Amino acid sequence: MSADAYTFRPATRDDLSLLRAWLRTPEVKRWWGDPAKQKALLHEDLDEPDISMWVVLHDGRPFAYAQHYHVQDWPQPHFSRLPEDACAIDAFIGEPEMIGKGHGSAFLRQLALRLRDDGAETIAIDPDVDNVRARNAYRNAGFRGKCVVETKNGPAVLMLFNA
Repeated sequence: MSADAYTFRPATRDDLSLLRAWLRTPEVKRWWGDPAKQKALLHEDLDEPDISMWVVLHDGRPFAYAQHYHVQDWPQPHFSRLPEDACAIDAFIGEPEMIGKGHGSAFLRQLALRLRDDGAETIAIDPDVDNVRARNAYRNAGFRGKCVVETKNGPAVLMLFNA
């Protein structure tokens, strides 16, 4: 899968109906929780300068969402031992037919490499401990780690990008 097949455009208020639809899909709802609550959080975050929010496109078609932020801007206990310049990524694939085909690994690797090029030496992602599909995708993207950490949403696996 060619990395240049993926593009990232900033999420805007015009994307909220698309994001709402994606948040209601079974796989996203399973791991991200209540769609109404998540939509409200995304709506709030659009005005937050310390978070970068992206709609991910494959060959020009929107199919996923990703966000990243410096961990010191959004302090969370499970990130407290990471270097000050560390970035964290959250992401999901919103189009069910795109799941399980390598797209998650490909676009997350591209995003992590972009963050590395922009100066972030440490890039973290923290999937739910039971989200085996995501953990495998992140591993295929170049993230490593087996350390189980406690988050406000329950146990997660702290994985760091290692290109």
